[in-house]
Parts: sequence; structure tokens; C-alpha cells
Amino acid sequence: MTATPSTPATGPLSFDRHEAEIDPDRIRRSLAGARHTSYWLDTPLRPDPHPALDGPASCDLLVIGGGYTGLWTALQAKERDPQRSVILLEAERIGWAASGRNGGFCEASLVHGESNGEQHLPRENARLTELGEENLLELLETISRYNMDVELIKDGILTVATEDHQVPWLREEHAAHPDTLYLGPDQVRGWINSPDFKAGLYSETDGVLVHPAKLAWELARVCDEMGVQIHEHTRAEALAPVEGGLRVLTPSGQVEAERVALATNAFPSLLARHRLHTIPVYDYALMTEPLSPGQRAALGWEKLVGLSDMNNRFHYVRPTIDAEGGFRLLYGGYDALYHFGGRIRSSYDRSEATFEKLAAHFLGSFPQLGQVRFSHAWGGAIDTCSRFFAFFDSAYGGKVAYSAGYTGLGVGATRFGAKVMLDLLSGKPTELTGLEMVRRKPIPFPPEPAAWLGVKLMTGQLARADRNQGQRSLFLKAMDKLGMGFDS
Repeated sequence: MTATPSTPATGPLSFDRHEAEIDPDRIRRSLAGARHTSYWLDTPLRPDPHPALDGPASCDLLVIGGGYTGLWTALQAKERDPQRSVILLEAERIGWAASGRNGGFCEASLVHGESNGEQHLPRENARLTELGEENLLELLETISRYNMDVELIKDGILTVATEDHQVPWLREEHAAHPDTLYLGPDQVRGWINSPDFKAGLYSETDGVLVHPAKLAWELARVCDEMGVQIHEHTRAEALAPVEGGLRVLTPSGQVEAERVALATNAFPSLLARHRLHTIPVYDYALMTEPLSPGQRAALGWEKLVGLSDMNNRFHYVRPTIDAEGGFRLLYGGYDALYHFGGRIRSSYDRSEATFEKLAAHFLGSFPQLGQVRFSHAWGGAIDTCSRFFAFFDSAYGGKVAYSAGYTGLGVGATRFGAKVMLDLLSGKPTELTGLEMVRRKPIPFPPEPAAWLGVKLMTGQLARADRNQGQRSLFLKAMDKLGMGFDS
């Protein structure tokens, strides 16, 4: 949303004040001993890996990538045609990357919010909203039909204003969507007690919460049961056409397939022409230790809603109940770090400066939690594109389909993306293949050093807009006109 205050004023945000006011020793104590791995993956319940590919193989459909996009593609392919032979290759482990490290917000939106969709695809934004709602309902039906244990929470999503200038935005949103519930300052603090919260808007239908790693593992389980042949620790290294189809080479074998679905997202595509359409940015999160009964009572949060604030550099927060029944909070977002050259390295999964920043924000937002500590602090790469939602492509005469650029929406939108890829691979026109969202590509990022400089400038200008009552600078307005702006 874009604000138009009568008296623009630049000043510190609530979170700026928290960074300045919270005792650094307290921040460090809260993070002492935190495990630097995803809370969701740090469990003995993680399934054993599937065997790596060893030798030649062939199939009707080859899926490359064992995250949500690839798993949904394989599952829906078998649903459409149970006799179709499907192989899925994963370079590491099922769900090890973004699919096992995210916050577990499964949202209906396909376009990163109504405003962003209106900015990029105004002619079909309303239909994309409907398709997103349909996709979420179908996703939930799939979870139910296959009895998937994903720790599903259907209590809805709460958006909060943390600055005075954001309150009118929530009122406008409520007026446009009367099925939502507007909460004034006393009401929203009655739901979740934070001195930062000035208003809230609750939607029961915009999204659900899941255990993200379990969603990946359960999708793999269902794929196994349907006859999908999964190979982990099998990196696809090259793609080339052969008579009747395509050949994909791996270090220990090769696969010949009639059709190939590329689902590598943040990682480099086997189609070089896509290399500039996405960049990897690093997102970070903390998980608290279980709250004491006194801390839980002081916090509220009786309804297990997911929560996000309204800043450009937004935070996301959600509850989860651990295996022992303990109530924990995941707290993430704000920083989105890009490294020169689009490098993806395991060392980037850890950013002490970001962890300390997030801890300060958390402790300032929830001062009643006292000496709360964090059990886990982790990060990882997500793929983003210049329009901030997924794009699609096909190659080799329609024998290869590609989807990427989900920018944090992948928990839900990847199912829709998989559906689009299968439609593209069918060779038959459908409503989905005819969408402008599918036919039109985002503007590619420039090569280095321009990409790094551009991301730095965009990040700085978005932070400046947050501190200037949401007013967008000339740079941001120019990016909006070029089709590279973001307005959630």
C-alpha cells in the first residue's frame, strides 16, 4: 500500500528504537547456545534419504528439484495419469533448502499481495486472486485426502500496523474486504499483547500455517506411494535433446525422458537463458525455546494466527506447538541479503548481525517475555525475481517447462506453479497457459556489478520509505514504472 500523508516526516521506526534501546548483553544472552540449523529440519523424524541414481534410467517425465515445486509437479503428474512414469532428482535432500527453512505460512496469494498484483498484472489480478483461493482450497483438500501430517493450523492470518501511518491502510483494506475483521489498538493487543501493535486486520481465509519440512516429507511420501522414483544426492548437471526426448546427465548416471520439469528455483537453472531472471536472497529466522505458562499468559496469542507487519522490510511471526506440547514462536524476515555475483554458500546461512537485529526487534516487541531465549537461529536462500512472484517458460519445443521466482510465496504458490508446468508440458492450451502471468516474463536483473548496486539501492530506498510514512522516493517510483517495483 502507498500512503499519502499530509505532513511527511522521516523518523525512527519502532524496530529502530528497539535496536537502540535493548541491552546488547541481553541480546547476546538470548542467542547463546542457539543451534544454527532450521528448527524444522532439526528432528529425528526426518526420513531416511532415497538412494542416489546409479546408472541409466528412462521415464515419461523427469522432475529436477526435490523442494515444493518439484514434489507438487510429480504428485500432480501421477494424479493426472497414474500410468505415467515419473523420476525426481534432488541434488541434496528432500526439502533441505527453502522448503525446509521457511516460516510455514501457506498463503492464498499468487502475486505477493493484491497491490503488487495490481501493479504488475492489473488486467487479470482479480482472476489471479480467485485462482489463488482455489489453489489453497485444493491444497488443503490434498492434505486431507492423503492424510498428510503437516501440523496444519487453520486459524488465519493477522496483519498488524506498527506505525501510526499504517493504521489508515488497514482501514482501507477492511473497507475493500468486509469479510475481514478490523481490530483497534485495544482489540489487537487483546489478541497478542505488544506495545508496537496499533491496529490489526484479521483474515480467516488468506492463509494457513504448516510445518514446512513435514509438508515436503509428506509430499515425498505420497509420491513414493504413487510410484514416483525419487533419487536424492543426485545432481543434474546437463540437459540436452536426444531423439524422442531429452537426456539429463548426473555424476552417477543419466536419465532419458520425454518431458522435463525444472524446479530448481534459487539454484542455477539448466537453461542458461534464465540465469538473470532470478537472484538468491538470504532470509533469516529465530525460534524461541518453549514459553513458560507465565510468559504465554502475558503474551496472549490464544488463537494460533500467523502474523506479519506492514513495513516494506516486514517481519513474520508464528506460533508452533513442539513435540512436547511447548508453545514456541518463530520470528523472521526484515533483512533480505544479496551477495555479490548471486553466490549461494552454506556460510551465508548464518548472519550474526541479522540474528542480533531480529532478537532486538523481538525483545522490544514482546518485553513481557523477559529473559526468553532462542533455541535456533538460521537462514537460507530464496529465489526472487523483479516482479516478486513466479514466472514460467518452456523450451525444446515444449518438452521442458520451468518455473521460479516465488519470492517467499512458495509454500502455497508452488502447487499452482506445478499445475502450470504440467499444462505447458501437455502441449494443449488451457486457461493457465493463456494467463499473462504465464506468458509474460519479469524484467531480468542486470549483470554485475549493476545487480549488486541495484539491490543495495532498492533495499535502502525501501527502508527510507518505511521511515518516511510509506512515501516512495523518485527511485522507487521509477522502478514501479519499469515493472521492477514492489508494493505489498
